[in-house]
Amino acid sequence: MIVSAVARRMALCCRQLAAQGLIAGRDGNLSVRLAPDRVLVTPSGFIKSLVTAADMVEVDLTGKPRTRGTRKPTSELDLHLRILRHRPDVHAVVHAHPPAATGFAVAGKEIPGNLLPELTFILGPVPLVPFGKAGTPELGDRVVPYLKEHNGLLLAKHGAVTMGSTLDEAWIRMETLEHSARIIVAAMRLDA
Repeated sequence: MIVSAVARRMALCCRQLAAQGLIAGRDGNLSVRLAPDRVLVTPSGFIKSLVTAADMVEVDLTGKPRTRGTRKPTSELDLHLRILRHRPDVHAVVHAHPPAATGFAVAGKEIPGNLLPELTFILGPVPLVPFGKAGTPELGDRVVPYLKEHNGLLLAKHGAVTMGSTLDEAWIRMETLEHSARIIVAAMRLDA
């Protein structure tokens, strides 16, 4: 896998997620598995709408940086690595704070996977993972039990995470999650 091409695609994904309002400022982070023991992640503290391919950070599956320089990997590195270690079929992870989906997470509600055909086909049920403090191993501990059967998760009082065999698949799942959440909120307002 050509690292520069993956890094460019990750930067594009960050800009698109920001343009769609799924992340804001320094929110959100991505990871892509480059090889069984190599992962490319977004940097910590960077404004995602301005991030470039050169800003990405390579780490191994233990989190040890493989990139020279001063850039640090995302503060949610443990979350990404837990997912990648427990799901060998997953090659990309998107963590974001999409407003409607995060609203469900803050309200303590799951998103049923059978309300919309697109949600059923692309994601299935999206359970609510109990609260774990962001950027800590506690969050990873909370997520692990849900990984086997789900490709999208709501993180209580935090946001959402989606997984895929490619970055595009994880990205599309995040878009689908937010689009579905918006439709469900609209239906709830209409008492449907």
